[in-house]
Amino acid sequence: MGIEEKLPAGFLLSTVEQVAGYMRKGSVWPATFGLACCAIEMMAVGTPDYDIARFGMERFSATPRQADLMIVAGRVSQKMAPVVRQVYDQMPEPKWVISMGVCASSGGMFNNYAIVQGVDHIIPVDIFLPGCPPRPQMLLNAILELHKQIQGMKFGVNRVAAARAAEAAALEATPTHAMKGLLA
Repeated sequence: MGIEEKLPAGFLLSTVEQVAGYMRKGSVWPATFGLACCAIEMMAVGTPDYDIARFGMERFSATPRQADLMIVAGRVSQKMAPVVRQVYDQMPEPKWVISMGVCASSGGMFNNYAIVQGVDHIIPVDIFLPGCPPRPQMLLNAILELHKQIQGMKFGVNRVAAARAAEAAALEATPTHAMKGLLA
């Protein structure tokens, strides 16, 4: 017995946050940040076979100031880490990050001093995409999952506080090389 039964047909009930989330998820512009072999799979998503344009993402931006999604595709070296952070800081709010491939997510097979053991030690990551290299279909699935997050995102002070808390937690996390597993 809600208000829905009282209204005549043809009325649409929604909130400003829901409408803005719907519009925002359909206009995400990714930044090109391909660092290794995963970048080839990321480029394949733009081809007619996979057609990322149907999600409003056909424009891959070469400048961070016009992008709101960073897809980190491939391994991140220690020398590249400050550049990744600088590009992330130059992106306008709201911004999202997909870590594409096992190398970007956890360092992959490169467990040495030269490779960052997970891009989440540098920037906050919204979606981790496993695989070596992940298929274009997997990237499309990760983008759809990100769209769900974007549509449910809050506005204003709540969003800013949540983003700051997530970034602080990610930066204070134990580095992967210092973690002790079951075999240690």
